[in-house]
Amino acid sequence: MKPPIFTIIMLTVILGTMIVMTASHWFMVWIGFEMNLLAIIPILMKKYNPRAMEAATKYFLTQATASMILMMGIIINLLHSGQWAVSKDLNPMASIMMTTALAMKLGLAPFHFWVPEVTQGISMSSGLILLTWQKIAPLSILYQISPTINPNLLLTMSIMSVTIGGWGGLNQTQLRKIMAYSSIAHMGWMTAIMMYNPTMMILNLVIYIIMTLTTFMLFMHNSTTTTSSLSQTWNKTPLITSLILVLMMSLGGLPPLSGFMPKWMIIQELTKNEMIMMPTLLAMTALLNLYFYMRLTYTTALTMFPSNNSMKMKWRFECTKKTTFLPPLIVMSTMLLPLTPMLFILD
Repeated sequence: MKPPIFTIIMLTVILGTMIVMTASHWFMVWIGFEMNLLAIIPILMKKYNPRAMEAATKYFLTQATASMILMMGIIINLLHSGQWAVSKDLNPMASIMMTTALAMKLGLAPFHFWVPEVTQGISMSSGLILLTWQKIAPLSILYQISPTINPNLLLTMSIMSVTIGGWGGLNQTQLRKIMAYSSIAHMGWMTAIMMYNPTMMILNLVIYIIMTLTTFMLFMHNSTTTTSSLSQTWNKTPLITSLILVLMMSLGGLPPLSGFMPKWMIIQELTKNEMIMMPTLLAMTALLNLYFYMRLTYTTALTMFPSNNSMKMKWRFECTKKTTFLPPLIVMSTMLLPLTPMLFILD
C-alpha cells in the first residue's frame, strides 16, 4: 500500500473513532462506526493473501451485523423518546439491543468467535490496531449509556468473556491467537466494572492498550508469531525474549507487575458494592490466563542454551527509530503498581 493512501485510510479510522467518542447525536455515532469499519478493511488486507481476505470478510460481516442491531436500537429509542440525543435515559429494549451490538463490536462472549480468527489471519501491525484502537469507540458508547444498561446481561457477558478468554488460550500455539483470547478476557474485566465505576474501566483500558502495544511491538521486533519461534529466539535476542515473557505475565495479572493493578482495583470495587461471588469467579477464571502465560514462560526459559562470550553482547538493547518508544512503554507495562495509592486518592 502506498504511503499517501495508507495515511488517508489511517486518518479516516482515527476520525471515525473520534466522531463516535464526541458525537451527541445517535446518527453521527452510527456514521462514525461505519467510517471506522470501511476504513479498517484495507488495513486488515494490507498484506494481501487468501487468509487476510477471509479475516477481513469475517470482520466486515460481524461489524455490519452489529451496526444493523445498533441502528435498530437507536430507532426503537427514537420511537420511544422522540429524540436523537445520546442521553442516559434509554428505553430498556433499546438498551439491550445497543449493549448486544456493542458487545459484538468488542468481541465479548458469546459474540467472541470472530476475534481469534480475524487476529490470526492478518499481519501483526493490523492485529495491534484491531486489539487496541478498535476497542475505544464501542467502550466509549458503553461508558455513556452505562447507567441504563441491564446489569444481569452485562455481568453475564463479562463472566463468560473472562472464562472463555482463559479456556480458549490454553491450547494455542499461535501468539496472535493468545493475544486475541487475552483481549476477550480483558474486555470481560472492563465490562464487569462498567456498572459500578466507569472511570475504573478507562484505567483498565489504558493499561491494557499500553501492555498490548508493547507486546506486539516486541513480537514485530523479534519476528515471532508462534510459541516455538519465541523459544528459539533466546540465542539471537535474549533481552527481547525475556521482556516479552515478563510482559505476558503482566497481561495475565501477576503481582507485582502493572497488569495486577486494574484487577486488584476492580476486585476491591466489586467487593465494596457487596458483590462477593462476582469478583471470586473473575479471580478464579483469571488464573487460567495466568496459567498459560506462566507455562509459556517456563517452557521458553527451559530452552535457554548455555551462554558464551558473544552471548553477553546480545543482552544490550539496540535502540533504532522503530524502537524509540519501547523503553518507556516497557517500564509502564511492568512497573506501574507503586502508583496504585495515588489512583485511590484521585478516586
